[in-house]
Amino acid sequence: MSAPNELAPTRHDLPESVRAAVVALCNARLADAVDLYTQTKQAHWNVRGPNFIALHELFDEIGEDVEEYVDLTAERAVQLGGTALGTARLAAAASTLAEYPRAARTGREHVEAMADALATYGRSVRSAIDAADRLGDKDAADLFTEISRGVDRWLWAVEAHVRANA
Repeated sequence: MSAPNELAPTRHDLPESVRAAVVALCNARLADAVDLYTQTKQAHWNVRGPNFIALHELFDEIGEDVEEYVDLTAERAVQLGGTALGTARLAAAASTLAEYPRAARTGREHVEAMADALATYGRSVRSAIDAADRLGDKDAADLFTEISRGVDRWLWAVEAHVRANA
């Protein structure tokens, strides 16, 4: 069995060095996506207050989409002959997202935390678009573009709650 940083043989036409770099890029964003998914669940489970049901459902819907981002990102790494590094422990060690505030209880606190996490993830995904494009992997750039559009939509929805309560 090969080590996680070794590429499996494939007939994929991207050069091995490009594939290795994109796999590393995918795994970096995978760590963030796994972390973001768990943060959406943390917010979903723990939100309280007068907007409970709306936020509870919003956070659950975001989590469903983020779970899809996790899958898309991991599968791209594997398609290129890499290993998806997506366990909770690996994600926690590699994520660039800030730790979710344990004391968050109110809708406002969870909305602020989710907006911060979505903005950070969105920024890293947009950076991944450019990196994948520079590497010559248009498919990975397209994948990250798709994710970026979704994250921007969710950030807009979450921030609408901040503005409404301001």
